[in-house]
Amino acid sequence: MQIFRFAARLKKNAARGKHPNLLNKKSLAMIFEKSSTRTRVSFETGISQLGGHALFLDGNDIQLKRGETIVDTARVLSRYVDGIMIRTFSHQNVVELANSASIPVINGLSDTFHPCQALADFFTIYEREESLSGVTLAYVGDGNNVANSLIQCAALLGVNISVACPSDYTPDASVIEESQRLASASGSSLEITPDPHKAVKDADYVYTDVWISMGEEQAAAKKKKILSKYKITKNLLASCKKNCMVMHCLPAHRDEEIEGDILDSDRSIVFDQAENRMHVQKAIMCALMRR
Repeated sequence: MQIFRFAARLKKNAARGKHPNLLNKKSLAMIFEKSSTRTRVSFETGISQLGGHALFLDGNDIQLKRGETIVDTARVLSRYVDGIMIRTFSHQNVVELANSASIPVINGLSDTFHPCQALADFFTIYEREESLSGVTLAYVGDGNNVANSLIQCAALLGVNISVACPSDYTPDASVIEESQRLASASGSSLEITPDPHKAVKDADYVYTDVWISMGEEQAAAKKKKILSKYKITKNLLASCKKNCMVMHCLPAHRDEEIEGDILDSDRSIVFDQAENRMHVQKAIMCALMRR
């Protein structure tokens, strides 16, 4: 919760045109094996606002694709910069980079987790509710990296979460097991169900994500067919609380996983989520890189 309170202060200052020089002369290396709009712009703008500098590194800029190991890359970058953010496919790359670097490593996304997104999402809810106690979040669709991180964060923060997904696309089993234990400790609940109407019944917030992630294009037809019953529609939202809000981490495939007009409705807070990526990540960078 300290991250949320700090992010709220940074956001309030930014709205007034005030940007404290908290990361003055700090450098962040950003490794992108997966392209992104929100991740790059939010990190790059965020550290710049706080007086630091970001270096964008894709496959053509570094030697990973030419055979240099992650271990050596981590050791070299540790001599140059103050932090590393990586957006990659295999989560093992994040783990290996973090274990080998002598500076902080931030997971900007892996195939298993998307923690910065989940933190921004719960900060968005925190802003609206002023407390996360008693909040219920429903996630509907593919049990992917975003779902894994939402489940973990919900359990840690004491948020009730219900995940509706087909049996072929459930969240990671080890994540579910760990999160069940954490939820018991925090007094929250975690439910996995194949029924989207059941999942959203008591929800304060309904969340979805794209069905086809980067690297899954060959399985697109199969996934779309299986997930077709998990589309966010006005009919589905009729099953949830009257004032339930809709969330999506973006980019959205309009009229695929969610009806396009829902994204543009008063129930949608998706662009608040997108903005809050920057403020939460600023707080994360300050927490890690000011040591």
